[in-house]
Amino acid sequence: MSDQSRRMEGEGGAELSILYRENERWLARSLKRRFGDQDIEDLAQETWLRLASAVSFSDIRHPKAFLLRIATNLASTRRRRRELALRAEAGAAVRDCIDAEQTDRVMLIQIVLGLPESLRDVFLLSRIDGLTNAQIADRLGISPKTVEWRMTRALAHCAAQLRR
Repeated sequence: MSDQSRRMEGEGGAELSILYRENERWLARSLKRRFGDQDIEDLAQETWLRLASAVSFSDIRHPKAFLLRIATNLASTRRRRRELALRAEAGAAVRDCIDAEQTDRVMLIQIVLGLPESLRDVFLLSRIDGLTNAQIADRLGISPKTVEWRMTRALAHCAAQLRR
């Protein structure tokens, strides 16, 4: 039996069960509102698993804030991993650069990775994940006008880099 299983069945298991019953629906709605539909079930499940490894549930004064912080950290980790995968792909493409098409692809990836984070997030959510401006605004907690402004800036930056 794993430590986590023992914890779930032991004294902390009852506290975790109560926290789960009281906050499970709220967490799912909050994650959907903040991050959209994509991978919400996995993110929620991983959040509860992380919470299960918490030292003491009685020390958690604001469980909703704690749960949302865990989920936000997990989502950030996923975003960084996606960016690292892009960087690894760019590195592999550089090593294997045989024709102009691969060179162009590497250059485009480097241009996107060179965007400031706020612009890059909007660009990737739009162009890679296919989200609408309204969905991006909901996910990032910003207005649709801000999404539009950031996308305009991101595209202008990319165009300027391509002209060089």
